[in-house]
Amino acid sequence: LKVGYSLRKLEKAIRQVPDFPLPGILFFDILPLLKDSKHFATLTKELSMFANAIDVVVGIEARGLILGSAVAQHLGKGFVPLRKKGKLPGATLEESYGLEYGKDTLEIQEGVLNRGDRVLLIDDVLATGGTLVAGVKLIHQCGAVVESAVVALEIEGLPGRSSFAGAFPDIALNSLLVK
Repeated sequence: LKVGYSLRKLEKAIRQVPDFPLPGILFFDILPLLKDSKHFATLTKELSMFANAIDVVVGIEARGLILGSAVAQHLGKGFVPLRKKGKLPGATLEESYGLEYGKDTLEIQEGVLNRGDRVLLIDDVLATGGTLVAGVKLIHQCGAVVESAVVALEIEGLPGRSSFAGAFPDIALNSLLVK
């Protein structure tokens, strides 16, 4: 993707927070992109460009929920959240994954996706790839198909892209911005 004027503005608005959530971790904060209405509109529009023939948008907690729901609204599609363990009522499916600073679990409500649903999976940042891989596994447990995955920001030098490609070589992974 050619970085145009608007994307350069988005890139410059991302805030870097050292030693968060733990010492030695450099956190890339996209909240300035959400706070500014022009940035948020541009981000939503650009992320929407990665939706081909889909039925539903799925977003990963936390900021992926915000981005995914905005993209779904922009596309006129439904939205399904992947939440952290214990946040959804009723029967759920779950998938645990590793982070660069620990371990976590994502859940999806049983029956919320239909077998064969075509999905655009959205998250905010691609670092180690664990969250995105867990998201695809959950979607597959439902019998749905991930048409493509997109992140707002990919962190260079971390193994996210290679981890994802190793697990799902046939799923397109797109990054809007790379830092």
